[in-house]
Amino acid sequence: MAIGNGFDGRDLARVAVFAALIVVLGVAGSIPGPGGVPITAQTLGVMLAGVVLGPKRGAVAVAIVILLAAVGLPVLSGGRGGLGVFFGPTVGFLLGWLPGVVVAGLIARPAARRISWWRIAAGAAVGGVMVVYLVGIPLQAAIMGLSLPAAAAGSAIFLPGDVIKVVVATLLALALHRAYPRAFDSRADAAPARAAR
Repeated sequence: MAIGNGFDGRDLARVAVFAALIVVLGVAGSIPGPGGVPITAQTLGVMLAGVVLGPKRGAVAVAIVILLAAVGLPVLSGGRGGLGVFFGPTVGFLLGWLPGVVVAGLIARPAARRISWWRIAAGAAVGGVMVVYLVGIPLQAAIMGLSLPAAAAGSAIFLPGDVIKVVVATLLALALHRAYPRAFDSRADAAPARAAR
């Protein structure tokens, strides 16, 4: 039975699983990074939410995590949460998850066509890295009183780790699709996906 916006029970279950995955990837904590922005695995969860769930459902999963952080639950890396997170140097990277997951889903799963490794990799790289940086770096620069070039240079240290996350997200998504293709299915996408085969 479909719930508002075309979501059914299976969609909601998948959204809940990926929201939980993003939280769990932050439980391991973080490695202190330059400019007060930690290196975490949570963006891997954001990439996976986009490429597996697609733009709408992925955005809902990420929005749930951001909302839980806003109400004070320790769902971000290192057990952080609360409104203070939204006034620190990481806020742009956190808010960048929302457009990032949408872009990842749009690139990886246009009209739910057949899954391909290069679309998944491109979605994870553009949405999960570039878009997040485009939101995060300017806000970090503004909050910390840095120039954009200085903030961008400081964020360059994250790129090798982000490249690894893109590769891991691609491999995990492909493995999940082989093992359980229904994870990628949705009521709205099922008919076009079958027609493409």
